[in-house]
Amino acid sequence: MRPDGVAGYDALLDEIVGLLDTARRATVRSVNSIMATTYWMIGRRIVEQEQHGAERADYGKALVEKLSKDLVGRFGRGFGKSNLWQMRAFYLVYRGILQTVSGESGEISHSAVSAHFPLPWSHYVKLLTVQDIDARSFYEKEALRCGWSVRQLDRQIASRFYERALLSKNRAALLEKGAQPSAEEVVCPEDEIKDPFVLEFLDLKDEYSESDLESALIGKLETFLLELGGDFTFVGRQRRLRVGDEWYRVDLLFFHRRLRCLVVIDLKLGKFTHADAGQMHLYLNYAREHWTLPDENPPVGLILCAQKDAAVARYALEGLPNKVLAAEYRMALPDEAVLAEELRRTQDALLHRTMPGLGGHGGET
Repeated sequence: MRPDGVAGYDALLDEIVGLLDTARRATVRSVNSIMATTYWMIGRRIVEQEQHGAERADYGKALVEKLSKDLVGRFGRGFGKSNLWQMRAFYLVYRGILQTVSGESGEISHSAVSAHFPLPWSHYVKLLTVQDIDARSFYEKEALRCGWSVRQLDRQIASRFYERALLSKNRAALLEKGAQPSAEEVVCPEDEIKDPFVLEFLDLKDEYSESDLESALIGKLETFLLELGGDFTFVGRQRRLRVGDEWYRVDLLFFHRRLRCLVVIDLKLGKFTHADAGQMHLYLNYAREHWTLPDENPPVGLILCAQKDAAVARYALEGLPNKVLAAEYRMALPDEAVLAEELRRTQDALLHRTMPGLGGHGGET
């Protein structure tokens, strides 16, 4: 119980909150500095190793592929081929610091390098997309000066803030305005800690970032689909994928044995929108290119919208090679109305009963 009668309590609370926020941000800064430094040094070692190869282009590709396989096997996610290529590119862009970090013996210390990378790794990933050296330097300095979040940096690059600053008649006013984040760009320490790059570097899981209701619904739907028969085979839950510099999560991934195709399932807690369909087709294109084996049929998507008064289940079958295959999919997959009803029934059960993981204390499942 709050001791309202105690003088100075509000000041004490504010002070403790400030200490915790400061500590969390300091932790994030420390991790980010170590990440950027480590990835620069990994990139450096890759480049140095490539220089020993007789045919550098072919050797470099084979080297990255082998490294990725071995590192993923030992450290888990975060060391895919695209990530290693980014580390290599990071070193090549910033290798000019070599002259300042090398001691008399030629050795390079981790601490000496870290002083040159004050921004988070996610910021450097965005900066690598800027080809113009002067523009990249401008964005890097402004991100540091203004404390831009990666969302702000991404917006400023996309809106060509550097070019607008060059053309502006009042650069000081423009730079001052550019320092202010919009409401959706403000990032709290918890969000910074949940940055996918930070999670991968620390080998942490991010399932905790999902709401309890959504997580419970996914679990129930997973069980329901597996109970429909032997056609559905479970592949993964909260399967992560990366398109460009953006991260996404597929809620459920199954393989349908009779159709010989992956089934990508995405759950939405609100109404079905055209954006949901667009995102599903992004998932399907990615799954077709990266997850589908040569002898398998194209993947199919299932969008489940769990708005309480109108549960909806819709298959994304557009883009299949022919109408016959689409018809076969519809015959073999569960009826959309049945799935919608199961979704509604499950949601009602979760909302009206005491369920484990939803804040209850045990009870009927």
